[in-house]
Amino acid sequence: MVGCFWAGGEEGEVQRGRLAMEAPAAASQRVHVEGTTVEERYPPPTGYARVPAEEGGFGAFLRRQKLKPYGEKPLYHDGSEKEKYWVYDSVFDVDIGDRDLHQCADAVLLLRGEYLYSIGAYEEIGFRFVSGFKAEYGKWMEGYRIRVNGREESWHLVGEPGNSYPSFRKFMDMVFAYAGTRSLEQELHPVEVEDMRIGDVFIVGGSPGHAAIVVDLAQNREGGKVFLLAQSHMPAQQTELMANPVDWDLSPWYTLEGKRGLVTPEWTFALEDLKRF
Repeated sequence: MVGCFWAGGEEGEVQRGRLAMEAPAAASQRVHVEGTTVEERYPPPTGYARVPAEEGGFGAFLRRQKLKPYGEKPLYHDGSEKEKYWVYDSVFDVDIGDRDLHQCADAVLLLRGEYLYSIGAYEEIGFRFVSGFKAEYGKWMEGYRIRVNGREESWHLVGEPGNSYPSFRKFMDMVFAYAGTRSLEQELHPVEVEDMRIGDVFIVGGSPGHAAIVVDLAQNREGGKVFLLAQSHMPAQQTELMANPVDWDLSPWYTLEGKRGLVTPEWTFALEDLKRF
């Protein structure tokens, strides 16, 4: 949860909110409100087709993420609703618990962890803390738990082996508590925006820092790409499929054609901030 930051302001909030209020008809043409997943709810813009995603791969997994009914608001960890409706277009149906843990990097970590868990790749589930310590789910499954003493972490055998989903989520909560944008950025490798894939992450490590993950991608005949982005933020909140505050006629899809950076409702990324697992 370390390192998320809100880079917006009141003036920007009013402008983006007014824009959303002025274009309901256009928005309805870009959303299948009855759709329950990213893929079902958001058809590609006219002239674009979704890029192929390998069955069983991370891209297909992200496209099939379940969304809350259209119009519902994200919930904070304390159960209150996020009122900044200009930030998001849909909300992922994700349980974030009641602790202030599931922030920006954590949303990306959970999606990656959930994917690996869903395909049984348990030994591949492992994330570094900001300290550099590697939390490995394979070891957690053996009954070991992580003990934190100041700035030192260590493994201790405390229970029986197990691999239940609740146990996996406890492992991820531990990761959320001690990982962040700084550590996640170091686990990813840079890619060019021209080579963007579903599952790539725009990330700035640090405090402040932020992260947003590409959850869908479409392309036209000329090779131009548009994509959908998801994020969480602080305080801990459900993952959001972000609105596009710059290109309302395209929102919630984004394009980088003719752009020198990626402007999202709560952060601006450089093109060089794109990374991959």
